[in-house]
This record gives sequence, C-alpha cells and structure tokens, in this order.
Amino acid sequence: MNHIASASDQVRSLILEALGRLVADSLIPAEPLPDFTVEIPADHAHGDFAANIAMVCARPLRMPPRKIAELIQSALILDDSPFDKVEIAGPGFMNFYLGQRWYGDVVRSVIAEKEMYGKTDSGAGKRVLVEFVSANPTGPMHVGNARGGAIGDCLASVLQAAGYQAEREFYINDAGNQIEKFGKSLSLRYQQICSEAGQAVCKAAADTEQVCKMIYGEDGKSGEFPMPEDVYLGQDIIAHAKNFYDLHGDEFLNAPDEERRKALVAFALPKNIQGLEDDLAQYRIRYDTWFPESRLHADGSVQKIIQQLKDSGYTYESDGALWFKAQELGADKDFVIVRSNGIPTYVVPDIAYHYNKLVTRGFDRAIDILGADHHGYVPRLKAALTALGVDASRLTVVLMQMVAVMRDGKPVKQSKRSGKALTLVTLLEDIPVDAARFFFNLREANSHFEFDLDLAVEKSSSNPVYYVQYAHARICSLIKNLADGGVTVPPADRAALQLLDTTAERVLIRQLAMLPAEIDAAANQLDPSRLTKYSVDLAACFHKFYDACKVRDAESEQLRDARLMLCEATRQVLGNVLTMLKVTAPEKM
Repeated sequence: MNHIASASDQVRSLILEALGRLVADSLIPAEPLPDFTVEIPADHAHGDFAANIAMVCARPLRMPPRKIAELIQSALILDDSPFDKVEIAGPGFMNFYLGQRWYGDVVRSVIAEKEMYGKTDSGAGKRVLVEFVSANPTGPMHVGNARGGAIGDCLASVLQAAGYQAEREFYINDAGNQIEKFGKSLSLRYQQICSEAGQAVCKAAADTEQVCKMIYGEDGKSGEFPMPEDVYLGQDIIAHAKNFYDLHGDEFLNAPDEERRKALVAFALPKNIQGLEDDLAQYRIRYDTWFPESRLHADGSVQKIIQQLKDSGYTYESDGALWFKAQELGADKDFVIVRSNGIPTYVVPDIAYHYNKLVTRGFDRAIDILGADHHGYVPRLKAALTALGVDASRLTVVLMQMVAVMRDGKPVKQSKRSGKALTLVTLLEDIPVDAARFFFNLREANSHFEFDLDLAVEKSSSNPVYYVQYAHARICSLIKNLADGGVTVPPADRAALQLLDTTAERVLIRQLAMLPAEIDAAANQLDPSRLTKYSVDLAACFHKFYDACKVRDAESEQLRDARLMLCEATRQVLGNVLTMLKVTAPEKM
C-alpha cells in the first residue's frame, strides 16, 4: 500500500469534487481548468500536502486566488478521507492535514505486508536488463568497478522492488585487441620462464608468488626480464605463465607464436573469469547471465550487423574502410566500423551486443552502468541502433564518475593491510562488504565521490551504515528485552495506534509511509542512492522518536503497546531497505 500516493490522489479528487459542486451551485463558471500540482511541503507546519489549484485557476475563473481557495474550502467534504482539516495560506495555497487514522493505517500496513512492504507494481510486465562492471577479464577489478558493482546491483534490486522483471548481466570482453594483448603478454612471460634465467628464478623461489615478485622487478619491467610497452605487466600474468609451465613444461616454447598464445589464453582466461565471478560473489553480486563477446563472433552476429548497417543506407567507404554516418543520426562524428584490412572495429560487437539485448532477446529496456569516459561512445551506439530500426530510447546509459579513495585525508593507492594496489579484492580486505556497498551508493552515479576508508570502519553515528544498522539493532534489542519480561508486540487490530499523536511519532510514521514512493522514484531516476539516504533519514527519525517517547515506561500499557508496534514497523522497514541494498541488518551490535 502506497499511503503517500493514495493520499495525494485523494487531495486531487477532493478538490475536483468540490469544484464540481461549486459549478453545480453556479458559484464558479464552468470553464476548462488547468492542471494543478499536489506536493509535500518541506515544512509540515504548512500541511502534509499542499495544492496550488487556486493560483492556477485565477485567470480562467476571473477571481482572486484567495477567494477561489475559500470557495473550494467551503465545498470540501472530508468525511471518509484521510484528512481532518484544510487551511488556506498566503495568497491562496491550500494546505491539507492528515488525520490520526491515516497514521495508524500506515503502521498496520507495514506490519501486515512485512518484507513486501514498500514494493510497487509500477514496472509490472516490463523486462529490463542491467549490465554493469563488465570488467576486462585480463586483470583484476579496480575501485571504479567496485562502485559500478554496488550501483548496478542495487539498481537491479530497486527495479525488482518496483515490479520490473530485472536481470543482471556481465558482458565478457573475451575477444578483440585486449585478448590479443593478453596472449602476447602471457607468451612473453612463458618464454622468459622457460629460459635459463627464468629456470634459475624458479629454482631459487619458494613458491609461485615469490617467482612473480622476482621476475616482476620494481616497476614490472626492470631487471633481467624486460617487457615491451604494449603488454600487460601485472604479476597475475607471470603467475598464469608459471602455472602453465608447471603443467606443460616447455612443450609450447618452440610452437608457432599464434598456437602458443592461443593455448595460454585458453588456459588463463577461464581462470580470470572464474576469479571475477568469485570476487563479485564475495561482494554479494550474482549475475543471471555471463555473456561472452566471442559468442557474437562465433554465431555470425557481428557480420550480420555490418550487413544490416550497410543495408540501412548509413554507411560509406573512404580510404578502403567502411564508415557509419553517425552524424546524420545525432552523434558527434562519423566512425569506422570495418578497417581497411577488413577487421571490424571494437564498436561493432558492442552494437551487435545491444541489438541482441533489445531485439534478439526482447528486453523492453537495456541499462548500462559505464564510466564517465564513455560519454562520447553513447550517442554513437544509439545512432547505430536507430539505423538498425531500434528505438534508441530503450537504451539508457548511467555514466559513473571517478572515485577518490581517502585515508587520513589523503588519496590512497594501495591496501593498508596487504600492501597491494587497491582493487575490489584488496578494498574488501580493509573494510566490510556492508560498508563498501552502502558507501558506494551514498551519492548519485554522476557525482564525484570520495570514499573515506577511516569513516567506513568507524563505529559511530558519523558512519552512515553503522548509524542505520545500529537503529535496527537497537529496536531488536528493545523488543527482545521487553519479550523477556513478558511484553510482546500486540496484534495490529488490538493496538491503540490513535495514541501515536506526538510530533516525533508522526514524523517517524510519515517516513515509513515514504518508502513506496522512494522506491518508485529511485527506479524512475535510476538512482539507488535514494534508498541509502532514505534509510539514514529513517534511522534519524527513529533515534529522535526513541529519545523523545518512552516505550518500556510509557504512561499506559496501551501507549506502550502502540509505540512497541511502531518500533516493530520501523525495524521491518529498515530491514527491507538493507535487504534491498544487500547490507546486513544486525539484531545486536
């Protein structure tokens, strides 16, 4: 039940019914009326809902706004509505105040709906594919991937809560230039290990990790084992080459270069992909689909897309290459889709991939979480989809800004505990998963974000995730302690919820009522940070209520039971939001 939306709709209905009575009584002319807004005032002293109907009707009704507001007020019938009074403010704003019954109904709804409370059906019947992280499988995930993972995973949860059939997907870039570079890197390291100097290192080292450190050198390319500029220099490359050598010896040393690279990639790439899957699972992310780029090459999709773009009339040849007329379809410039050597450019598989999402698999909408450096790529991709006859508005790209990881007020480049370059894995060695997921969703994706490692592990109200979790644990402890004394949460139909009439109680209940609207807003805006902010605000409302209103020692048993039920409703809603964010809801801290 969305009590906020329902009350807002009833404001509109009450006003329209009152206007109808005024027309019937010839008190206002029967003129077409403009639309008007119903909103929630920032200051609840000005009402729970406010309408500007009198202001927008001044011209068509040829009356002062205040006079119109007074007429509407006189014709309002509030019986059986959630409102107990309406006041006129300023030149004619109409302020509606909720009655006590509404507050009790909100608490009862939370108790009745339990873990389903807050969920809506606004996206019912619509299939959405959320693609996020999709990190290069040739190396470890960086901190930017950690932010993208938290945002993408929580966005998918938000969409599901709003009724969408949302799926999560990881696009594996297992073809193209980066795989060629991966193969070349592995091949060079394998040859180094097979060499006399390499064998000496292997014999002197205690294990593979020490081999990596000895071969890697100070900067990854110094010492006896130099590497060219156009390769990957990570120690993971050395480890793969060493493990491959342990399995095959120098069997591939004198093999043709292409054969050696292919064997090394076939050995190392699945391990990297499994590593990505394992690391993301540790981060509580599990995908519905891992989609390999190589599938698009193997099943002919890439070549089919090239032909379809040719058939669309939006291609031309220049200097032996095939170009796409992207400018004619709103992009900043035309671009090459097939090089003069006949090899498609990297963007063609991407076009084929998104065509597969929206046409082949028939998702109503595709959402990509990408780094801000892709801002020029998006209009080109949309232009290609348009040329293919696909409504490009069905693709939405959320551009994510960079993350600055801070410790002691200074930027951090490596993990304090492991001493390694800061990646998703090393980040989770320094801070809890709860903190990582919550913190990366504290800001909108398009905002720059400073991740404070010190704050993330601090056990104080300054740490937002701790603050929210503490509110949940505090309620659990209260309920348990009362239950130990024989006082349990009463059935909803026996609680005197009309007694919850203090400001602190009403503010808390209004915040509980906002959850369905916040979920819909987060889904519409593709902004899961609304839910972290909501949970922090809810925790603040609860702490203020708990400080202002006695529960155990309330003035009467009836009031105690009503407040206990309010506590239970708050615990339920905090738990629902934390579950959506995949952050634990502790019962004690």
